[in-house]
Amino acid sequence: MYQRLRDYHVPMAVLDEIFSNKKDLETLRESWKALEKNGLMGDEIAEEMSMVILDELGEELVQSLSNIEEK
Repeated sequence: MYQRLRDYHVPMAVLDEIFSNKKDLETLRESWKALEKNGLMGDEIAEEMSMVILDELGEELVQSLSNIEEK
């Protein structure tokens, strides 16, 4: 999940935060499984999930985190 979400431009700092928080990680897993049950495949799921994550974060925060990672 981590790498697939990275492939769809979710900043590492965001993923690190999600994966270090049990509640957030469980929410991610449950959502991922629900999309699998609806017939989506790994990349399709990652694309959907990344859009939700990035939308919830907001463009300014995502851009600032991306700039930090590039340095």
